Parts: sequence; structure tokens; C-alpha cells
Amino acid sequence: MKKVFLLFSLSFSLIGALSAQTELDLINAVSLDSLSQTLQEFTGEVATNVGGNSVTILNREQSNNDLAGDYLVEKFNAMNSLTVTDQPFNTNGRNIIATQLGKTNPNDIYIICSHYDSVADYCADDNASGTATVLEVARILSTQCMDNTLVYALWDEEEIGLRGANFYASQANNNGDNILGVLNIDMMGYDGDDDDDFDIDVRPIANSIEMKDDLVALLATYNFNLNVNVVNPGTTASDHARFWDQGYSAVLVGESWDNDDQTPYYHSSSDRFSTLDLPYFHELAKLIMSYMVTKGSLVSVDNSLTVSPSTLTSNMDNASYQWVDCSTNLPIPSEVNQSFSPTISGSYAVEVTVGSCTELSACVDFTSLGTHTFKLNTINIYPNPTSSILTIEHSLNDDLMFELFSIEGKQVLQKVLTEKRSKLNMSQLSKGTYFVRMTQNKKVFSQQIVIGK
Repeated sequence: MKKVFLLFSLSFSLIGALSAQTELDLINAVSLDSLSQTLQEFTGEVATNVGGNSVTILNREQSNNDLAGDYLVEKFNAMNSLTVTDQPFNTNGRNIIATQLGKTNPNDIYIICSHYDSVADYCADDNASGTATVLEVARILSTQCMDNTLVYALWDEEEIGLRGANFYASQANNNGDNILGVLNIDMMGYDGDDDDDFDIDVRPIANSIEMKDDLVALLATYNFNLNVNVVNPGTTASDHARFWDQGYSAVLVGESWDNDDQTPYYHSSSDRFSTLDLPYFHELAKLIMSYMVTKGSLVSVDNSLTVSPSTLTSNMDNASYQWVDCSTNLPIPSEVNQSFSPTISGSYAVEVTVGSCTELSACVDFTSLGTHTFKLNTINIYPNPTSSILTIEHSLNDDLMFELFSIEGKQVLQKVLTEKRSKLNMSQLSKGTYFVRMTQNKKVFSQQIVIGK
């Protein structure tokens, strides 16, 4: 850096509609809770799960950040409609890149990026703040169909020479990639004087000035509580500069170095989550989302639902539909109409397809009339996580049907449990997250488990 599916809980007694997704809806979907959780996980303030194991990501220095890279790969892989590339560029360096292909103009590319490596432990502002924002924008926009291609890029080895970004930008230029804009984020969480100032670093290269103008215009369009400082000529000490070197349009967005209001904990292990100005960070993340959703350009598909006491209905007319059981991520056989009346209580969503665009609605917890879930503590599964034997205990009179599904929705195990205490061997399964579903008559039990080795 410089040196110079929302979940809605609805009971059967409620009737309501889940609102359609406009640009403003998606901007407002940027969640400070989600950003904060990612920040704390990615800086080692709290433990997280990688590869089915509980881990702490305390340090992200380039020689010691494989765990951080694996975390990012898993985060992107859990999202919709993304092609994830783990891109090595030297012995230690690896960029983590997720691409969301545009439905109308797939060759028109907009990039949102940040570096994820650090120089010390924690390093929340530099640059977990940027990394968390890229992940948050991807989390939300990956649920939408976009006209243009969006690339969510997380660079390695920025701190030792902008190496990851240089590799990608050089390749892109050699390949003739039509990159229309690169929005780089580096250090966006500190506002020591509470003046809400931030910098846009820009130079008159390609259409970079127009990018700056678009960002400034969005401040007024959505009334963000921010004040902009335009720095021209902008710094070359972050990853956007490598795209300038290749003749691409690019800007840097971050806290106000121009006003000497950067974190005093720069490049030290004192750069921690507790030092950040979270409302300021959240507002900047929403501005960045506004730019990406505007440039990505939403395809007009309504993936919202209307909920009645007995029926779920897609609000998109004249489309193809596939209803999905959210507890397993599996399509429900034969449920391909606009409306669906569940006979078993559970969590459901609908996949809506219009032309080449397919979007998945939010999952809705639905309690069906005449059906029930098992009472609390009726079924107990342990240990969780497990590396070998999974024990299931229950206090029911009849047999249970046990099903285990991978995170992709593939059934990997099915067994009728005839005993009140059963032990199942999980040691042959790959480590990762799985979903348990147990049924008996019209009752259903669902739980997530983790298998680690």
C-alpha cells in the first residue's frame, strides 16, 4: 500500500412477499455483520473452518499464507455462478480469482480487487478490509445475473512488489482481455478524525478519469455519508498501478492518506479489528458495491417469492422453475411449476430460468399445515466435527431414515436406523461440510456436520 441467499424465517401463519432485487436492494444488502465476521476470521481474531478443520488465520505473510488462500478458495466455491481459479505465479505466490460470466456481454470485464497478503500478524486494515469487501460484493452479486463479466480478484505478494497483480495484468494484456475497469481496494477501515473522507487515486490513463467520475456521481445518487478526495496523480504503490502499466482503466479507493488520516498501526501487528471505524468501513463497502452492480448491469430476473399459508410462489412470470430443498441443495423431483405447496416443513428456494439466465431465490423456512419438525433434543448427533464415528441418538418409537448429502447436494449415504443409538463410520468420506436429513412419517430433522481428518 502507499508510503508517500439472505435467510428469511416465516411461519405458516404469515403471508408476505420477499422483495425483488434492484440495485438499491443489493447495495443495502451489504451487511456489516457479514463484513465484520469475515474480517475477524481472516485476521485470526476468531477461529474459522478450512478444509473441515477449525483453524486460526493469524498471519498472511507471503511465505506463510497458504491457509489464507485456502480460506478464500472455499469462500468463493460456496457462492453461486462463480468459476474459481487458484492461480500460482511463482514458488509461493497464488492469486485467488473468481469469475462471474456476463450473460449479454461476456467479453466486457470489470474487476474488483484487493491484496490479501500482509507483513505481520492480524493486519486488519491492510488489507483484510479490502479482502472482506471483495468477498461481500461477490456473496451478493453472485446470486444475480449480470450483463457484463465481473472478476473478483484477490492478489498475493502485493507487499513485496505488486507481483500477483503484475502477473495477472500482464497476462490479460497478452491475451487481449477487454478489461473496462479495475477497482482496487487497499486499506479502507480507518478514519481517525471521523470526517468520513476517503481517497480515489487516479491518473489520466485509458478511461480512469471516467471511472473516478462515475464513483463521485454515485455518492450523490445514493447519498452515501462520505466525502471524496480525488488524488491525481494517484499513488503507484498498490495493485491498480500494474493495470495502468498495461494501459487499462483503474482507480484505487481507500482511507484518506491524502489528508494524513491513515491507520497509525500500518504494517504492524497492532493493526487489528478493534482499531477500525466500522460505520465508515460499511459505508465505503456500500459505495464500492454501487459501482460494481452498476457496471455489471443487472439482467431483469425477479428471483423473489410470495409466501402464503400453504404455498410458495415465484414472482417471475413466464419462466422455467425448479424448486430446491435448501437443507440438501437438491432439486425436488417434479416440482417445476411457478407455485409449490410443501407437504413437509423445511427450507425451500426456487431456481428461476429466463433464457440463459438462472437465479436462485433466498431460502425460506416454511412450516407446512399438518406437518411438524422433531421436538428439540429428540435427536442428538455427535461428535460434530467428527473424523471417524458419528453417533446418532433418538427417543422415538419408530425407525428413522438417515441421509447424508455433500455440500454440492449429492447423496453420499442412506441408511435406515433401527436402533435408538446408532454409530456410522464417516472415515471413508472426504473432509468437508455435509448435511444430515432424517425423516419419519411427515417429520423431518436437518443438521449440518463437518467431517475432518
